[in-house]
Amino acid sequence: MREAQVEYFAASVDSADKNRQFARSLGLPYPVLSDPTKAVARAYGVLAPSGYASRWTFFIGADGRILDIDKHVAASTHGDDVLRRVQGSSFRVQGSLEP
Repeated sequence: MREAQVEYFAASVDSADKNRQFARSLGLPYPVLSDPTKAVARAYGVLAPSGYASRWTFFIGADGRILDIDKHVAASTHGDDVLRRVQGSSFRVQGSLEP
Protein backbone atom coordinates (compact mmCIF):
# COMPACT_ATOMS: atom_id res chain seq x y z
CA MET A 1 0.00 0.00 0.00
CA ARG A 2 2.87 2.37 0.68
CA GLU A 3 4.03 2.02 -2.91
CA ALA A 4 0.52 3.01 -4.05
CA GLN A 5 1.05 6.28 -2.14
CA VAL A 6 -2.29 6.27 -0.34
CA GLU A 7 -3.28 6.92 3.24
CA TYR A 8 -5.34 4.26 4.94
CA PHE A 9 -6.74 3.53 8.39
CA ALA A 10 -9.37 1.50 10.17
CA ALA A 11 -12.14 2.73 12.44
CA SER A 12 -13.97 0.94 15.21
CA VAL A 13 -16.66 1.74 17.77
CA ASP A 14 -14.37 0.30 20.46
CA SER A 15 -12.44 2.48 22.89
CA ALA A 16 -9.09 4.00 21.95
CA ASP A 17 -7.32 1.72 24.44
CA LYS A 18 -8.95 -1.41 23.02
CA ASN A 19 -8.11 -0.33 19.45
CA ARG A 20 -4.51 0.41 20.43
CA GLN A 21 -4.17 -3.06 21.99
CA PHE A 22 -5.76 -4.66 18.93
CA ALA A 23 -3.42 -2.82 16.52
CA ARG A 24 -0.36 -3.74 18.59
CA SER A 25 -1.38 -7.39 18.89
CA LEU A 26 -1.51 -7.70 15.10
CA GLY A 27 1.39 -5.35 14.36
CA LEU A 28 -0.83 -3.22 12.12
CA PRO A 29 1.09 -0.63 10.08
CA TYR A 30 -1.86 1.78 10.11
CA PRO A 31 -3.93 3.55 12.78
CA VAL A 32 -7.20 2.19 14.14
CA LEU A 33 -9.41 5.18 14.92
CA SER A 34 -11.89 5.06 17.77
CA ASP A 35 -15.58 6.04 17.55
CA PRO A 36 -16.94 5.12 21.00
CA THR A 37 -19.99 7.41 20.64
CA LYS A 38 -20.77 5.68 17.32
CA ALA A 39 -21.51 9.07 15.74
CA VAL A 40 -19.22 8.50 12.76
CA ALA A 41 -20.52 4.96 12.24
CA ARG A 42 -24.08 6.33 12.18
CA ALA A 43 -23.10 9.14 9.79
CA TYR A 44 -21.53 6.68 7.34
CA GLY A 45 -24.49 4.29 7.62
CA VAL A 46 -22.44 1.37 8.93
CA LEU A 47 -23.86 1.02 12.45
CA ALA A 48 -25.59 -2.36 12.65
CA PRO A 49 -28.53 -3.11 14.97
CA SER A 50 -26.07 -5.06 17.14
CA GLY A 51 -24.29 -1.77 17.99
CA TYR A 52 -21.17 -2.74 16.06
CA ALA A 53 -20.04 -1.21 12.79
CA SER A 54 -20.32 -3.19 9.57
CA ARG A 55 -16.98 -3.85 7.92
CA TRP A 56 -17.06 -1.61 4.84
CA THR A 57 -14.28 0.21 3.00
CA PHE A 58 -14.74 3.78 1.81
CA PHE A 59 -12.50 5.08 -0.97
CA ILE A 60 -12.20 8.82 -0.41
CA GLY A 61 -10.84 11.15 -3.08
CA ALA A 62 -8.29 13.89 -2.58
CA ASP A 63 -11.19 16.36 -2.46
CA GLY A 64 -12.82 14.48 0.45
CA ARG A 65 -15.71 12.98 -1.55
CA ILE A 66 -16.57 9.29 -1.29
CA LEU A 67 -15.67 7.73 -4.63
CA ASP A 68 -16.59 4.13 -3.95
CA ILE A 69 -17.73 1.82 -1.14
CA ASP A 70 -16.86 -1.84 -0.76
CA LYS A 71 -19.63 -3.45 1.29
CA HIS A 72 -18.35 -7.00 0.79
CA VAL A 73 -15.13 -7.05 2.79
CA ALA A 74 -13.38 -10.40 3.18
CA ALA A 75 -10.93 -9.87 6.05
CA SER A 76 -8.50 -12.55 4.86
CA THR A 77 -7.97 -10.93 1.43
CA HIS A 78 -8.97 -7.34 2.02
CA GLY A 79 -5.50 -5.77 1.91
CA ASP A 80 -4.86 -7.30 -1.50
CA ASP A 81 -8.42 -6.47 -2.65
CA VAL A 82 -7.98 -2.79 -1.75
CA LEU A 83 -4.57 -2.59 -3.39
CA ARG A 84 -5.93 -4.07 -6.63
CA ARG A 85 -8.86 -1.61 -6.53
CA VAL A 86 -6.57 1.38 -6.00
CA GLN A 87 -4.04 0.30 -8.62
CA GLY A 88 -6.77 -0.42 -11.17
CA SER A 89 -8.62 2.86 -10.67
CA SER A 90 -8.32 6.24 -12.27
CA PHE A 91 -9.27 8.15 -9.14
CA ARG A 92 -6.87 9.77 -6.75
CA VAL A 93 -7.30 8.50 -3.23
CA GLN A 94 -6.84 10.77 -0.19
CA GLY A 95 -3.12 11.14 0.43
CA SER A 96 -2.07 10.23 -3.10
CA LEU A 97 1.03 12.03 -4.26
CA GLU A 98 0.15 11.69 -7.93
CA PRO A 99 -1.39 14.77 -9.64
